[in-house]
Amino acid sequence: MYRFVIGSEEWILRFSPHIEVEAEIKQAIVSTILQLDSELPFYSHGESFIIMNEFLGMIVFHVEKVPSLILTVTAIVDEQNWYIQNKLTIVKYKK
Repeated sequence: MYRFVIGSEEWILRFSPHIEVEAEIKQAIVSTILQLDSELPFYSHGESFIIMNEFLGMIVFHVEKVPSLILTVTAIVDEQNWYIQNKLTIVKYKK
């Protein structure tokens, strides 16, 4: 669990129990979140958002505002597991 401040609000960043990543990757995710600065407070309780990180893949966050301001990393999806749906066809994502 990590604590950080945006504006005058103290947030907690936690990771779902099924996510096992090294401390340096967790710290990189904290640094990424700090770049959201003024946007983070506008997410509502229960909303989710994704950050695409070129090294980690898609990082999925869930926002809780009651009783505390908490961000939970619910998934980290590596690029090799991305798919695109176009009409009735699903294909692997390619850059």
